[in-house]
Amino acid sequence: MPDILHDFPIAAPADRVFAAVATPEGLDEWWTLGCEGAPSVGASWRLDFGPGYVWTADVRVLDLNRAIEWEMLDADADWRGTRVGFELEPAGTRTQVRFRHTGWREANDHFRSTSFCWAMYLRVLKRFVELGEHTAYEVRLDA
Repeated sequence: MPDILHDFPIAAPADRVFAAVATPEGLDEWWTLGCEGAPSVGASWRLDFGPGYVWTADVRVLDLNRAIEWEMLDADADWRGTRVGFELEPAGTRTQVRFRHTGWREANDHFRSTSFCWAMYLRVLKRFVELGEHTAYEVRLDA
């Protein structure tokens, strides 16, 4: 199975990065249009990406300020059953982020475009955490 993997540093402590990747308020700044959920194992999340793209995911892994992973349940067919996760490794005043989107059945066109989109969204995440930059949902893939 092909996986999407991105490793990058963020110039901020792990608790700030964790808040951006594991809370509805944080995710709405760089990924979702709107979401609801709690950072706890087994919690169900509602992920809103606009009309026709309201998905659900359950938290499968959680380690406060260190890791979170969701299993995508109700989503596009290619995403269903995949897992989206973050591992955070503190490194002084920085945090090394190890992002993964695993469990894809094939490296099809949707896999390839999703890999690109993740890189763009993760750049928005980095700029939000480091600089406090707010990017409107509609232009996040162009930022």
